[in-house]
Amino acid sequence: MKNIAVIGAGTMGNGIAHVFAQSGYSVTLIDLSKEALDRALGTITKNLDRQLAKEKIAQEDKDATLSRITLNSSLESGITGADLIIEAATENTNLKLKIFKQLDELADEGTILATNTSSISITQIAAVTNRADKVIGMHFMNPVPIMKLVEIIRGYSTSDKVTDSIMDLSKSLGKSPVEVNDYPGFVANRILMPMINEAICTLHEGVAGVEEIDTVMKLGMAHPMGPLQLADFIGLDVCLAILEVLYDGFGNPKYAPCPLLVNMVTAGKKGVKSGEGFYSWGHGTKDLILADKFKK
Repeated sequence: MKNIAVIGAGTMGNGIAHVFAQSGYSVTLIDLSKEALDRALGTITKNLDRQLAKEKIAQEDKDATLSRITLNSSLESGITGADLIIEAATENTNLKLKIFKQLDELADEGTILATNTSSISITQIAAVTNRADKVIGMHFMNPVPIMKLVEIIRGYSTSDKVTDSIMDLSKSLGKSPVEVNDYPGFVANRILMPMINEAICTLHEGVAGVEEIDTVMKLGMAHPMGPLQLADFIGLDVCLAILEVLYDGFGNPKYAPCPLLVNMVTAGKKGVKSGEGFYSWGHGTKDLILADKFKK
């Protein structure tokens, strides 16, 4: 595989495009919004500049990486000739099913279709195509250029050949792929999201404040960041969407989203992406500043 198409120029999409291009692949980054594409290229450039400043790459590496990235606002022309297409759109089941129906109709017969979903059934997504054996999950971790893990999720019909190929491809990016089976939340979010949800419930029930909860988990459990800070970083809307997939998939009340999380997302408080969640963001410093709602 040499030619990679990435659909969605958001945080995950631009990160995926970055690592593939830096590893020598030709990448087409696709988004209907030209503004989103321009922002994505700006983000990739900033991240490469950061690597350059730390002397992790040379100027020629940066230039070569950027030269391998093509921006395209057309799905049909953007995926032409792609060996692998990775969908990195919003974590919304109906949207992903719509995209995969289109991809199946437009992509070359032998093209592998991957989704960066963090919780949605690969089998369900594959079922809307005529190439279920060539549909697979590639769940990258955020931030993609830094995090080593990639969950490789095989749907019910994903072939051994495709799975092996994507495992090898992930290793060529310098990643550590882990093969998992197709159940709601896979491994990472089946374990992570209930912890984050429980932290939010602990706050909601008044057991402790935001800083106290995060401090306990950082100092007591050696987590690099507390669960509430991590939820802000992931996006509270994404956390809610994943919990809803878990709740719907298993029918177990232990996965029911905390009412506080639901209310925050409804109010538009989504964490870093909206400028406010449990903490206030966008103040230009690395300091953790509580959102006004949670100040004592």
